[in-house]
Amino acid sequence: QVQLVESGGGLVQPGGSLRLSCAASGSIFSFSVMGWYRQASGKQRELVATITNGGSTNYVGSVKGRFTISRDNGKNTMYLQMNSLKSEDTAVYYCNGLDVRTIQWSWGQGTQVTVSS
Repeated sequence: QVQLVESGGGLVQPGGSLRLSCAASGSIFSFSVMGWYRQASGKQRELVATITNGGSTNYVGSVKGRFTISRDNGKNTMYLQMNSLKSEDTAVYYCNGLDVRTIQWSWGQGTQVTVSS
C-alpha cells in the first residue's frame, strides 16, 4: 500500500499563508481522488478539499476562495495552498487518496496547523 506523509504545517499569524504537501511513497497515477481533511481539537474530522486525477476540485464552503488544492502526479505529491488563514483553520490536517488498483484508502499521519497571534 502506498504511504502518504504530510508536511508544511506550523504556527502562522491570522492572515498568513502556509502550503501543505502530501508526499506518496509510490505512484499516485492510480489515485482516482485525493483529499485534505482536518480535525480541530474536540471536533469531528471534516473534509476540506478534494481533487480527482482529471483535476476537478471541490472545497468546503468555509475555505472557498482561500485554499487551493493541487496535485503533481509526476512528483507523487498533492498540495494545499492556504491563504488568508483564520484562527478557525487551526487543526490537524490529513491527506488521503483512493487507489483504484487496490480499492484502498491511504491516509497520512497528519500535520498540525496553528493560526494564532
